[in-house]
Amino acid sequence: MTQHYDFIIIGAGAGGGTLAYALSTTGQRILILERGDYLPREKDNWNADEIFLNQRYQVTEKWLDQAGNSFSPEAFYRVGGNTKVYGAALQRMRAEDFGELQHYDGISPAWELSYDDFEPYYTRAESLFKIHGLRGEDPTEPPASAEYPFQPFGHEPRIAEVAAGLEAQGLHPFHLTLALNRDEANPQNRPCIRCETCDPYPCLVDAKCDAQVTCVDPALQHANVTLQTNAYVTHLETNSTENRVETVVAEVNGQIERFSADTVVVSCGAINSAALLLRSANDQHPQGLANASGQVGRNLIMHNHSALFSISDQPNSTVFQKTLGVNDFYFQGPDQDYPLGQIQLTGKANWQRMSLFAPESTPRSTLEYMAAHSVDWWLTNEDLPRPENRVTLTSMGKIQVNYTPNNLKPHQDLINVWQTHLKQIGFFMFWSQLMPLRVVWHQGGTCRFGSDPTTSVLDLNCRAHEVENLYVIDASFLPCMGAVNPTLTIIANALRVADHLKAAI
Repeated sequence: MTQHYDFIIIGAGAGGGTLAYALSTTGQRILILERGDYLPREKDNWNADEIFLNQRYQVTEKWLDQAGNSFSPEAFYRVGGNTKVYGAALQRMRAEDFGELQHYDGISPAWELSYDDFEPYYTRAESLFKIHGLRGEDPTEPPASAEYPFQPFGHEPRIAEVAAGLEAQGLHPFHLTLALNRDEANPQNRPCIRCETCDPYPCLVDAKCDAQVTCVDPALQHANVTLQTNAYVTHLETNSTENRVETVVAEVNGQIERFSADTVVVSCGAINSAALLLRSANDQHPQGLANASGQVGRNLIMHNHSALFSISDQPNSTVFQKTLGVNDFYFQGPDQDYPLGQIQLTGKANWQRMSLFAPESTPRSTLEYMAAHSVDWWLTNEDLPRPENRVTLTSMGKIQVNYTPNNLKPHQDLINVWQTHLKQIGFFMFWSQLMPLRVVWHQGGTCRFGSDPTTSVLDLNCRAHEVENLYVIDASFLPCMGAVNPTLTIIANALRVADHLKAAI
């Protein structure tokens, strides 16, 4: 017998978890289907060998690149999704990111909604995820209707020196906006201990404001909310007129089970959400569910990311390093009239993390020396949506990610510009590594929203144009995502869609 609910939410990450939280007080019967399980709380959460060398907690499945080569994606099927190991640096997209922007390699398209439409939801998202920050430091920050809920994380001495050296060059380093449960003035009152095992580790003390701790667990305090883990949704079945999802079919602990709901919400991550719709093809939707436009899976965006290790003679004893960002080159470079992107610190690199990027012949002693003297950066710039960058399925149903990077010249420009500034404050050796395809942390764009059903998959409330009870609320809806982590925008959008859904109850 099919079990019926008011809402089924597929995926318990930033989008699905936030929506479940926002709907939990309505009394509506809500089922969350999560293909993974809770990430175990164990000492290995903070074990660098396990995290970096053994890739503990990552998915074991394989995807294909556009040439048909197999790769292991750096993704996490867990309650909380990829937020269980994210860096927790959550930022609003810039107001200009919602409009058309000219980049070196082309146009970043305008949204049909404006920054002002999202601003109230960004404010709510920052409150929900306990963002620490300070308005007014970042010259590119958009208008905000409230201060950050918590004061920023202070810099440790070495990072304070770096910040001062950058300010002396006329730059505007700002305190990163962090989603961590800490009271800097009274640290005994909250769980965060500013440890070195934050980015990209799971948090053993549940101090990271991830989707599980912040949204799913509180939602489950309500009797009307149910979570089913180890539930892989194989496909969605439509009714006889093919305009509503009638049945959600899932493998639950290896057994096929069927569920139904008045409203079905997909939030599996941009790649897996597209794959689920493509797997759900039927006679009325031969290209995939909600895909008459042919846009499902297209316009995949991933960001261009590089890790940059900068070495000086001065040791870096910083424990919690991820406290500083620079957006001075977000919209243009010193000699470029096009956007370059964002710079921020990462968690302090250890030799194990450096080994992921080093030739296998690199001695451990060399890696240890570099780690002890490095300040470690993460550089991001926007890649542009291209219809040929897309998610497809092979004849055997395997996910294929057909993706060619673009807008790479500004990314290299950003690396070069940043090294020039770092040299002026004593850094003399640099080691940068562009992230390969397997790093799918910032995936978006595969089910874009818009008012035209011929060019978009979803309407402006993230409901499928062709399927009246189907919504998609992860980063799939994004037309573009600027050069910031998309997670806060996903959360804000989930709160926005929740208001739309609640209005119809």
